[in-house]
Amino acid sequence: MIKIILLIIIAIGVTAIFDARKIAEKYFSTQDINRQALLLKAVGFLVSSICAIIYSFL
Repeated sequence: MIKIILLIIIAIGVTAIFDARKIAEKYFSTQDINRQALLLKAVGFLVSSICAIIYSFL
């Protein structure tokens, strides 16, 4: 059960990396789209990496 949840979180993180520009345009103001997209990519990468490491140890 935990492995399935981790895989879903990893998928959400990867989606955040690839669709960061679209997500930033949809949910944030138009002034700082580049900064928000970079932040979303970084958060997606960290979440995916941490969950992948946890998944590999289970």
